Amino acid sequence: QVQLVESGGGSVQAGGSLRLSCAASGITYITYSMGWFRQAPGKEREGVAAIYNGGGGTYYADSVKGRFTISQDNAKNTLYLQMNSLKPEDTAMYYCAASMGWVALRIKERWNYWGQGTQVTVSS
Repeated sequence: QVQLVESGGGSVQAGGSLRLSCAASGITYITYSMGWFRQAPGKEREGVAAIYNGGGGTYYADSVKGRFTISQDNAKNTLYLQMNSLKPEDTAMYYCAASMGWVALRIKERWNYWGQGTQVTVSS
């Protein structure tokens, strides 16, 4: 059974940094797509970043490119999202997600497994 548990959210000022973690169980990274999504109040959930083939490929939404970095530690079964130069518009609940095989970040309906989320709040 796949389980995803996020941590690392919090409140920071604009320009600050946070690192989110997602502890995964029941997953073989090489065969799964892993991703981070976020959802702000009143908005749809959107893909932020994805990592494929056990870390062989990454993809980022344009809004976070150059500021966020997705990575994974296969030995620890943990997915990370390093977030730098945070902006107030990054404020949202952040979710870790996984799916068998390759799944495009933009097709959130095809991501099968989700964590419970961790809140990120960026103040100006």
